[in-house]
Formats: sequence, C-alpha cells, structure tokens
Amino acid sequence: MKIKSLILLLVIAASVFGGAELIKFNARSQSDNVVLQWQALSETNLKNYVVERKTVNGSFIELATVAPRQDKNYEYVDLTAFKGEDVLYVYRLKIVDNDGSVSHSWEASLTHNVSSVKRTWGSIKALFR
Repeated sequence: MKIKSLILLLVIAASVFGGAELIKFNARSQSDNVVLQWQALSETNLKNYVVERKTVNGSFIELATVAPRQDKNYEYVDLTAFKGEDVLYVYRLKIVDNDGSVSHSWEASLTHNVSSVKRTWGSIKALFR
C-alpha cells in the first residue's frame, strides 16, 4: 500500500505545471476532428490555457486560448486537423499564469487519418468562408 501511495504522489508531483495541476490530458481522433480533453486537480493563479499543435518535423502553433472553468474539466475540438497533409499530430497545453509565467503540459500525440477527398473538399469550403 505504501508503494502505491508513493507512486501516486510522484505522478501528481510530476504533473504540476505552473498554476495548474493536471491529472489528465489526452487527444483522440473523431471523424474529421481531433478532440482534446484535460482535467486539472487544482488551478492556482491560472490566467488561461493555450492549446498548441505541431507535426513531427514542425514547430508548435497556437490554436486556441481556453479560460479557466470552475469544474476544471475541459474539451477542445480541433476543427482544422483535416487540412494538413501530415497524419501524426502532437498537442500540448501552454499554461499561462496571472503573473505572466508560462509552463507546458506533457505532450499527447495521435495519428489522424482523413481521406484525401475529405481533405480537398474541406480546403475548397474554407476558400468560400
């Protein structure tokens, strides 16, 4: 029992990023989109989360800013994932505190396959928005 408690303590201690203590962060492919979900155990001095994405050989780009919620449960749907040619995406959260300090969550990666027909049609629709 002591070993389990020690492991849990280490996991929680390793997941403290700036003003947020994350206990879950994952990404899953759902149809044409990627759905990110995360949960925080606590949020102290937290200004916001910034959702970031990169491809294997790329740099992280900012997709959205998410304000803190009282229930500490979050979901973000990446509606632009089907537009890229790459199928392996890496996501992370930039955690911004009220004092301006920044930290990052661990990374969540996934393979996101969308047909070339759907990818092309999505690009054509985007031209007329």
